[in-house]
Amino acid sequence: QVQLVESGGGLVQAGGSLRLSCAASKGTFSTYTVGWFRQAPGKEREIVARITWSAGTTYYADSVKGRFTISRDNAKNTVYLQMNSVKPEDTAVYYCAASNRFINTWVYDYWGQGTQVTVSS
Repeated sequence: QVQLVESGGGLVQAGGSLRLSCAASKGTFSTYTVGWFRQAPGKEREIVARITWSAGTTYYADSVKGRFTISRDNAKNTVYLQMNSVKPEDTAVYYCAASNRFINTWVYDYWGQGTQVTVSS
């Protein structure tokens, strides 16, 4: 069982930077794949980035490629999402999720409560 807590959200101006953190407050997720997702008002939740447990493989949505970086520190039980050159369209609630099941795709069983990111123009 893993419990995830996101932090680092807030209000930032377009072109600025923000770093989100996802910490496992209970359990350890060093062997889990962790994804960052976001959901904007009126839109479906979408994956933003993903990192495997070994940090050997990362994935980024096209919309954030080259601007966002996902990383993890297993010793600190924390996964980060560095957001640079943010745009107003990055405004959303950001969630982290953990998975240790792959059935054609990663199945995320554990979710954090979300953190709001608002980018002003």
